[in-house]
Amino acid sequence: MEEKTVRVDGISCGHCVKTIKRELGELAGVIGVDADPVTKKVVVRWEAPASWEMISATLVELGYPADM
Repeated sequence: MEEKTVRVDGISCGHCVKTIKRELGELAGVIGVDADPVTKKVVVRWEAPASWEMISATLVELGYPADM
C-alpha cells in the first residue's frame, strides 16, 4: 500500500471534500481518502492498479489539482 499527503488549495468546504472522497474512492485500487477543508490537505491510500499519476490526473479533472 502507498500513501501520499498533498495540499489542495481548491478545497473550501464540505462539498469539496465529499466530491474528492467520492470520485477518488471510485478509482480501482484506492483504499482510502481523507480531506480537510481547514488544512487543505488530502491523504490518499492506494495499491495497484491505482497509481499516483492516475489519482493526480483525477484531481486535476475535478478542478482540485494537488500542489506538489
